[in-house]
Amino acid sequence: MSLELKNLSRVVDGQTWINDVNLTLEPGSFNVFLGRTLAGKTSLMRLIAGLDKPTTGQIMMNGVDVTGVPVKDRNISMVYQQFINYPNLTVYDNIASPLRLANISEATIRKRVHETAEMLHIEPYLHRLPLELSGGQQQRTAMARALVKEATIVLFDEPLVNLDYKLREELRLELRELFKERNTIAIYATTEPNEALALGGTTTVLHEGRVLQYGPTAEVYHRPKDILTAEMFSEPPINVVNGRVTESEVSFDQTVHFPLNQDLRGLKPGQYQFGVRASHIGLVPQNDDDLELSVKVDLAEISGSETFLHVRNDYMNLVLHLSGVHGYDVDEDINIYFPTHKLYAFDMNGQMVQAPARKVGG
Repeated sequence: MSLELKNLSRVVDGQTWINDVNLTLEPGSFNVFLGRTLAGKTSLMRLIAGLDKPTTGQIMMNGVDVTGVPVKDRNISMVYQQFINYPNLTVYDNIASPLRLANISEATIRKRVHETAEMLHIEPYLHRLPLELSGGQQQRTAMARALVKEATIVLFDEPLVNLDYKLREELRLELRELFKERNTIAIYATTEPNEALALGGTTTVLHEGRVLQYGPTAEVYHRPKDILTAEMFSEPPINVVNGRVTESEVSFDQTVHFPLNQDLRGLKPGQYQFGVRASHIGLVPQNDDDLELSVKVDLAEISGSETFLHVRNDYMNLVLHLSGVHGYDVDEDINIYFPTHKLYAFDMNGQMVQAPARKVGG
């Protein structure tokens, strides 16, 4: 069953929560809604589910207008951030509950519950109560209850956000595999660009209730249509530096100069905003055209096995995303290496005019 959102808007107390969204999702597709908190991801999911009504626009399922159809009459399942299970029911009965509401025979229920539990690796726990399970097992139970219905659309509203890193990685991989063989439309909301990349499929980038860009995840990541999309699809946000292009070179603040490389030669002379991802700036040169910059350290932000290094000089502020733990003192002088062949060029209105022609990786 296809899903089409036509000019969908929702206004609450004079505030626009969803702003003229047009989107078509195909059967069997895995779709990511990516955006910061309050971008509109949950609001859009609630409209799709029928939990809220749009102010304007239509929701079409398989060509049929279901805008006014109540939630109970839409074959949709939803998984939330919290582990929402019935605490007084066993795992088996939790998973079976939507099938019993649909008056499915007990023999069919038994078969589908065991198949779904096996798929999510919780079959040994079917006779336990939810509070006897770990957090990951509780979330698998909630996911199993959503999947056992064989709904045409399954909505995942940041379902892994409360789990530890290792478990999130594991469930992410399983989710992607689960939907490969299904004809279901899966929609997964996240605030994390790296999670969107790991899940693949298609990505819709949302901001303040608007769709900034939609398409295959890798395409949206590598070719963001504007600076705002590039910022949303980068963790930390993409670095942006103002520069000028002449017939032969690029300059930043009329101080730093480097020759136009093969990726930038198509740019007309003029002012641009150049973007570079934090993970592409390094502490050692990787390519012949890496630009050496002298900077001072503002902050070395260590997060587990990664370091977000905030640096500055007289003409730019940058953030580096480094693997490993790197300790630096505030105001320490260091050299960094800026990859001129991995620059995105945006016009002064923020629209992308040139993406790196060469593969730029993560």
